[in-house]
Amino acid sequence: MKYNKITNNKVCCSFLCEIKTEAFVVSGQSEVIGPNQPVAATIGNDIILPCYLYPTMDASDMTVEWSRPDLDLRLVHVWPERPELQNPSYKGRTSLFINEMKHGELSLKISRVKPSDEGKYRCFVPDLRKDSNVQLVVSAVSSPVISFAGLNKTISGVVLQCESAGWYPEPELLWLDGEGNLLSAGPTETLRGPDDLYTVSSRVTVEKRHSNNITCRVQQRNTNQRRETHIHVPGKSNVLFNGATTSNGKCVREVTEEDGELKIRKDNKKQYRKEEKQRGRIKEQKIVYKKDRRRS
Repeated sequence: MKYNKITNNKVCCSFLCEIKTEAFVVSGQSEVIGPNQPVAATIGNDIILPCYLYPTMDASDMTVEWSRPDLDLRLVHVWPERPELQNPSYKGRTSLFINEMKHGELSLKISRVKPSDEGKYRCFVPDLRKDSNVQLVVSAVSSPVISFAGLNKTISGVVLQCESAGWYPEPELLWLDGEGNLLSAGPTETLRGPDDLYTVSSRVTVEKRHSNNITCRVQQRNTNQRRETHIHVPGKSNVLFNGATTSNGKCVREVTEEDGELKIRKDNKKQYRKEEKQRGRIKEQKIVYKKDRRRS
């Protein structure tokens, strides 16, 4: 009996040694590595969430799970592929780089990024009991458009409207004068479409005391995204016009009154000089208004 007890102890010791050895081997295997900073994506584009094994080892025969802890159906993608387990919102939009898995590449590609894709992702390798997290930040921007909205006879001012569609997340809209000072404007109207993209618009009355160079700025503070559009309004305020728009933040348009017609020109010096020589004045776009308002 004593011998058997010692034998059993020896067997037990051998078993514990095997466990310790296995644990050492596991701890010496590759780590699952991901980015230290959030990954930024633009809505509608494709994005890659980095994840890899280091030191490099073949992961072709390993199970790889990409998931979102904040979702009820957490599984975003799994290898070997099991489509029936995948969250429906990701079906047909996710893939791994299969040919690169032998080099330890586990990165996930998400196609046609949606606003709802924003969140924290987990890259998990069950065989190694190792994981890594990736934060995806989603955004969308567009250039604002400035248009003429009317006249304010009380203060001899011009009313301008600025609108910008296709933003995510929700942006803020600001009006500035030529010195970069904020202008007092009406409340910003915000609409969220079925695609989760935001449209913002606001109106401002430009008085004679303001600088004639006006800027509409739309920005997102958390993503540091910003788009601007500039417009020059003449000192004369007895003009009735409509449809004066700007196309993007790099385009500056000037509004001038000439021969009963209101014209808009882009701030393109070369083009302006060429046309000036040919015609003596700019006629890129005409906006018709009533010369004699007494008829209205």
